Amino acid sequence: MAGKRSNPKKRHKKSRPSGRTGRRRLFYWGAVLLVWGAISGLLTLGYYAITLPDVSTLGADRRKPTVTLLASNGSVLETRGNLYGEALHFEDLPPDLVKAVISTEDRRFYSHFGIDPLGLARAMVANFKAGRVVQGGSTITQQLAKNLFLTPERTLGRKIQEVMLAFWLERQFTKRELISLYLNRVYLGAGTYGVDAAARQYFGIGGGSLSLSQSAMLAGLLKAPTRYAPTRNLELSWRRTAQVLDNMVAAGHLTPAMATRAKSNPAHPTPVRTSSEQRYFTNWVLDQLPDYVGSNSSDLMVRTTLDPKLQNLAENAMTRALDSAGVRLAVGQGALVAMGHDGGVRAMVGGRSYAKSQFNRATQARRQPGSAFKLFVYLAAFERGLTPDTVMRDSPVVFGDWRPENYKREFIGEVSLRKAFANSINTVAVKVSERAGRRRVIRAAERLGITSPLPPHPSLALGTAGVSLLELTSAYAVIANGGFGVLPHGITQVTDGNGTVLYQRTGSGPGRLVQPGIVALMRQLLEATVTEGTGKAALLDRPVAGKTGTSQDFRDAWFVGYSGEVVGGVWFGNDNGQPMKNVTGGGLPARTWRRFMSGAAKESQPAPARTKPRRDFFQRLFGLGD
Repeated sequence: MAGKRSNPKKRHKKSRPSGRTGRRRLFYWGAVLLVWGAISGLLTLGYYAITLPDVSTLGADRRKPTVTLLASNGSVLETRGNLYGEALHFEDLPPDLVKAVISTEDRRFYSHFGIDPLGLARAMVANFKAGRVVQGGSTITQQLAKNLFLTPERTLGRKIQEVMLAFWLERQFTKRELISLYLNRVYLGAGTYGVDAAARQYFGIGGGSLSLSQSAMLAGLLKAPTRYAPTRNLELSWRRTAQVLDNMVAAGHLTPAMATRAKSNPAHPTPVRTSSEQRYFTNWVLDQLPDYVGSNSSDLMVRTTLDPKLQNLAENAMTRALDSAGVRLAVGQGALVAMGHDGGVRAMVGGRSYAKSQFNRATQARRQPGSAFKLFVYLAAFERGLTPDTVMRDSPVVFGDWRPENYKREFIGEVSLRKAFANSINTVAVKVSERAGRRRVIRAAERLGITSPLPPHPSLALGTAGVSLLELTSAYAVIANGGFGVLPHGITQVTDGNGTVLYQRTGSGPGRLVQPGIVALMRQLLEATVTEGTGKAALLDRPVAGKTGTSQDFRDAWFVGYSGEVVGGVWFGNDNGQPMKNVTGGGLPARTWRRFMSGAAKESQPAPARTKPRRDFFQRLFGLGD
């Protein structure tokens, strides 16, 4: 008996869910997702809200300190760190500047609430069509929020916080206050922050005095400050300025005729002239600055001893010497230092090109001074009773395996110390050193300011121990000023941003180090070197005193001397120690010194009158009196 069969059509119909049930399920899960999405969104927003930076730091000065270096005449040599100008109120901002910025950066600035949906949509469309980012959608308020509170990283979280802060800024400040804050904080290239600093850097005027074309140029920098900086690419900056003027026309702030006139009279930057070669000096000064003021977080104004006119003369003299004789005589490098009788450095060239090598050969290099070291040998001997008229024999002398020779490889017999010094007779110098005592020679050198190690070898008398050009020149300054110790220096005053004096140079150094009678004897020798000896190439139309120096195999050539109120030292050689082609101290160095000094005498001012120094530690130490 067959069983009862079920209807397959009915079974199929019962298993199919109704359309209404499916829609209910879809709605349910959609609602669940929506709720959880909202919760996640709120949690995300809450997270970014509680991790917002402290807005109470809005008024805090977060900028890094700036060090401004001034020449002796008060002109700006260099500014290290970022440049900040005065904060300008809205009423002090040029109207054209405000219009130029708003026309270019945020045309609906006065109507939006912190973000500009229309501007954002327009930027998205433009970027999509171009296939790259050609427009930004951030408002001025968003940019201000980023500049004030946020890091420059590009993440979704940072963008969310930027929008939140923009809303907060719009509630806290008026539009005028916002644009003022923005223009006083924004980066405008060349290390400048704020329109006042940029106006002073690019045009030499205050931010409140900008013309239409200058305002448009600064507004154009906002897109890419480094790329459009007029000091970097003036033609590109002008093209960007023209775009800003067109934006102002489109926004109704200018007529086409006004824009055309501004384009035909573009702004020309007038940046502060800075010699790259003077960076040798400014670096040297900045290295010493912590010793004067310690660790300091405020802006500093540092007045230095550098004389711009003498610096220019020094650079020209060194460039001319290296360009004319560099290849021919295998001279790769040179250095020049000039200072006053008080040790204040008035010019410094540390090498052929600062751009190619920042190593300062005037202060950092330790090179053999050759016969220029004989200053200390004869000084020690005169303090032991010898005089320029003392006679010694120019004859062979032997110390073990070392046998010093004269430049001409000949001996002339008996000779006065005056003539031996003037003509750089080596055998006599060694004998004088032995008679005075090597230890006394070393003490004489150290007393006059030599800090480099001086081993007591017999060859010390011929300048085989390396010294720097700066310390050797300062030692000659002791003879130039009558025997008073000098400390080579480049800083005379340091003040902070409020004008408070943090350091003021006073005094005249360590007092008398060489007795007047001994100074007179040394001057005889130095003057004879120029008038009748190896330094004739340094002769001028006025009194000159100095000494030549040449190390073995022509690896170093020096001339150090003084005339009037200026003491100068010149060195030539190669960084790798390779010999030059017969370059002696009486040749290229002496001629370069004369070229510099002939102009320096016309430009230099007399040194301050020296007051009689008190008998201090150095005098008691060395047993010296006035």
